[in-house]
Amino acid sequence: MPSATLQEYLEVIYKLALEGVVRPAQLADALAVSAPTVTSTLRRLEGAGLVTRPGLGVELTETGRLEALAIIRRHRVAERFLVDALGLPWEAVHEEACLLEHALSERVLEALETFLDNPDVCPHGHPIPSAALDVAPTDGLPLSAMPAGSRVIVVSVPEEDDQVLAYFGEIAMRPGVEVLVEQTGPFAGPLLVVVGDRHVAVDRAVAARILVRPGR
Repeated sequence: MPSATLQEYLEVIYKLALEGVVRPAQLADALAVSAPTVTSTLRRLEGAGLVTRPGLGVELTETGRLEALAIIRRHRVAERFLVDALGLPWEAVHEEACLLEHALSERVLEALETFLDNPDVCPHGHPIPSAALDVAPTDGLPLSAMPAGSRVIVVSVPEEDDQVLAYFGEIAMRPGVEVLVEQTGPFAGPLLVVVGDRHVAVDRAVAARILVRPGR
């Protein structure tokens, strides 16, 4: 099994690859490390057969992809346990789950899944890979793409920024909640949305990372 550091890289590469080609500079930003550190770690990952370096990008091999999904499964099950069983606020569990994900054995992980009634998604709405490391396709469109007047249901929200999650918790913008897009600002301005009885503004860049599906 790769070290905790290598697992962290695999997890981040997998998530970034969902949005396009992964560049080393993106890894440095996401992991808050220097460019030379990224270069050195990518050499280790490549030597272990977990990534390839086509052109200027970074791609997971099939072995690397499965390792990434295994750690994502542990992370998201740990988040569910921290929120559902221990009652931690959802903005506080990402970093805690990062610590737990490297320590969970398969036996404990399976016991947690049974205890939690085999959840399909993490508290933020992202799919939890199965024990066979299959992952359900994400069914949703960016909130930022929705025209004014749209009623949509939140599918998932970005999970890494504690401040953004705390704000979403405050306004009750959670997976399963209906949102009305009231107004879209021109020139990439914010979206004005209605959540429950609250009229709030959502930054366009943040709205691009909130996935939704059509409401009623």
